Amino acid sequence: MVRFKRAERLQALPPYLFVEMDKAKSELTSRGVDVVNLGIGDPDLPTFPEIVEALQMACSDSATHCYPSQRGELSLRTAFAEWYGQRYGVSLDPEREVLTLIGTKEGLGHLPLAALDPGRMTIVPDPGYPVYQAASWLAGGEVKHMPLEAELGFKPDFDGLSRESMDAAQLMFLNYPNNPTGASADAELFQRAVNLAHEHDFLCVNDAAYSEILFDGERHSILEAKGSRDVAIEFHSLSKTFNMTGWRVGFAVGNEYALDALAVVKSNMDSGVFTAIQMAAEVALALPEERVEEQVQTYRRRRDTLIEGLRRIGWNVSPAHATFYVWARIPTGEDSQVFSSRLLQEAHVVTTPGVGFGPSGEGYVRMALTAPEERIAEAVDRIGRML
Repeated sequence: MVRFKRAERLQALPPYLFVEMDKAKSELTSRGVDVVNLGIGDPDLPTFPEIVEALQMACSDSATHCYPSQRGELSLRTAFAEWYGQRYGVSLDPEREVLTLIGTKEGLGHLPLAALDPGRMTIVPDPGYPVYQAASWLAGGEVKHMPLEAELGFKPDFDGLSRESMDAAQLMFLNYPNNPTGASADAELFQRAVNLAHEHDFLCVNDAAYSEILFDGERHSILEAKGSRDVAIEFHSLSKTFNMTGWRVGFAVGNEYALDALAVVKSNMDSGVFTAIQMAAEVALALPEERVEEQVQTYRRRRDTLIEGLRRIGWNVSPAHATFYVWARIPTGEDSQVFSSRLLQEAHVVTTPGVGFGPSGEGYVRMALTAPEERIAEAVDRIGRML
């Protein structure tokens, strides 16, 4: 029998936290335990019915059954560009400055293969979405953590980065609105990042998957910053905005040369987004903004229920200005993995340990607002009884 040995590059990767968490949850639910799941950020709200109907119609057309356009149908890229322009006042060329993705995660995962040379550096937010780090390691790069401190509103301290680190970097990832902290960004933050990218010659990437789930402040894009088109791209997703996580469709916009490089990687790795899903995505982008805003208000009510409840039982909880996450400091001072495990086993509440998002996440847990208000209130009661 031939023994299989994993490639050495996989040794640097920790277990993907969400998979491990789901295993533990499944073990309890298989025994009939009632578990409140505030773990993975998968919306519990259904996809808008107009989008489902559009997919059903498109699937019945055999013309959609063949290989799709590699960069995405031009009609969809045009819809992306129009949607983007309406929100940010930024004009995009749909042929050169928009690229369709099989979801944002896919694009983020492939980007370091297109933009990062082996041994060069990626600067990633800490805490941050684990894919930025994992994809950089898989591409043979080095990773520099950029701490996001509560005292700064979970915004990066660019002054804390050494010149040597920035000169060595080929990529910097930002993520605003921010997962896991719920922080939002202003125009000044993005302009500062773009200026640094010009000064140190790296590509600046903003992951804007949660752009539409904004409770406070104004919506901003990195492409609003002066000079951004030379050094920046931005990722957007339909997953959270339209409850389409399983559909796998998103897009990247900005610097055409970076998008071309990403398209080269994708052409060797995948075959594009199913055409029927692209047609349904056009319907999603054309929905009135009020439909999405109604959903945001649902998350706002859930946020208030969770934060007020946790504060009532003695937790120190950071404000959540955006996304559908609450980032909460552990009141007992326990290790975040130990505490999350205890919440699951004793209170039967699923949370995500903060350390899974980077070293600066230790001491926190992330809770997702992807359960009805009454279930969130139940989770708070269980946690209160446990502590």
